[in-house]
Amino acid sequence: MEEDWENTDRAVNWLRKEGINYSQPFVLYLGLNLPHPYPSPSSGENFGSSTFHTSPYWLKKVSYDAIKVPKWSPLSEMHPIDYYSSYTKNCTGKFSEKEIKNIRAFYYAMCAETDAMLGEIILALRQLDLLQKTIVIYTSDHGELAMEHRQFYKMSMYEASAHVPLLIMGPGIKANIQVSNVVSLVDIYPTMLDIAGIPLPQNLSGYSLLPLSSEMFKNEHKLKNLHPAWILSEFHGCNVNASTYMLRTNQWKYIAYSDGASILPQLFDLSSDPDELTNIATEFPEITYSLDQKLRSIINYPKVSASVHQYNKEQFIKWKQSVGQNYSTVIANLRWHRDWLKEPRKYESAIDQWLKTRTNANKF
Repeated sequence: MEEDWENTDRAVNWLRKEGINYSQPFVLYLGLNLPHPYPSPSSGENFGSSTFHTSPYWLKKVSYDAIKVPKWSPLSEMHPIDYYSSYTKNCTGKFSEKEIKNIRAFYYAMCAETDAMLGEIILALRQLDLLQKTIVIYTSDHGELAMEHRQFYKMSMYEASAHVPLLIMGPGIKANIQVSNVVSLVDIYPTMLDIAGIPLPQNLSGYSLLPLSSEMFKNEHKLKNLHPAWILSEFHGCNVNASTYMLRTNQWKYIAYSDGASILPQLFDLSSDPDELTNIATEFPEITYSLDQKLRSIINYPKVSASVHQYNKEQFIKWKQSVGQNYSTVIANLRWHRDWLKEPRKYESAIDQWLKTRTNANKF
């Protein structure tokens, strides 16, 4: 983790040499790779970033006996999108309880090291007498499944992947409280503008979070620009075989796929099923319909899905032509290579069939 520590040291040095002398407010951004997995060149150049690295020092910070082994649904009962994700992440094989706990222990150790880096920044601010007049925001672009739902990595709407930390501290921010409201990363931008006293542009997707975290700003905002009781997330990337949309409230998580009809949606009651093991979409059709209508009022997701599908097909054809005769070898050695090599002809045939189907992005 040398690069992360070097960048942390650079940030601390900047505070000591530059930040302390600023007469105007400053913004310092520090991006850390941890606790992200690292590349695995020993498994092939196309294997992707998928190895958890740590050291005995950080592993000792983890209470191994407290690590929970997540419950899994049988492969035969998995939602088809989840099954595809597990398959393309090489996670359909057998894993011992020890293997799963070790994977999670390494992830927690990486989190502990990340926490230490954040601690270095806060310590420097305190030593320089800057902490009492500096707002610190800590967050992440995604989570880590760490073998929950028989997956590692991200690319999922399950809590371990989509629910990220958001910590805010500083002058005017209420201390030692946990705000239960659901908020989104798109709220960071208007929040920082609000901190700086800059008027928010019209038609932003996000909302300032200061009314939720600061008594001083709550009175000023009153009832205008309050955050809605939901957040939206969507994903069209790798390791899923359909565009994915999540509408999340405090109690409910609704996940729709593709055109909303060809693939069954998922509905989880997070108040009674925090591990998201029971899809109750068909059991509660009124709630499912209500959340789906709300989602459609925010985004025309069937139309977006068709457009993405068409784009994917066009780009895949270009890529296939670019690799020429090496196509079969190259595609068999991407991140999913372990499961792909079980039945390579079957999967190539499925791709050929997909390429023959027509996609109309304007039909919705």
